[in-house]
Amino acid sequence: MKLTRRTTMSLLGATAATALLPGGARATGTVHEVQMLNKHPDSNERMVFHPDIVEAQPGDTIRFVSVDPAHNAVTYDDMIPEGAEGWKTRINKDAEVVVEAEGAYGYYCQPHKALGMVGLILVGDASGNYASLKEANLRAPNEKKRWQDIFARADEIVGGSA
Repeated sequence: MKLTRRTTMSLLGATAATALLPGGARATGTVHEVQMLNKHPDSNERMVFHPDIVEAQPGDTIRFVSVDPAHNAVTYDDMIPEGAEGWKTRINKDAEVVVEAEGAYGYYCQPHKALGMVGLILVGDASGNYASLKEANLRAPNEKKRWQDIFARADEIVGGSA
């Protein structure tokens, strides 16, 4: 089949129309922005994701924005839903990740993990693996402290007994 301009335009139009239909070729969920910062805009906390808790739905996009230098976002191997794909973004680069599987996703900034630069994404009904995140083996004191704060707030979202 020879691709003419007319054929190409027709294919592009059909693809765009399909993406807009429920169950189309590509999900178009909400985009949630997470800033990677050296200092929280409303407190004295250093090395933070803002916000550090995101509530999303399957198919939503998490956009990590490199506001300050030397940050990235990496999932913990033992803090993602079963069957979900983890990610590791590049340092100093904005990145987008689509979360497909329901559950809780824990992530950190590789250069600042020991300083407590961590975050949580709750996708759909996150209760399935949420309790296991709270049992993860965290070594650095600042990392543990920040997770305790995040979990205290997330318990109210997920439902305290999770």
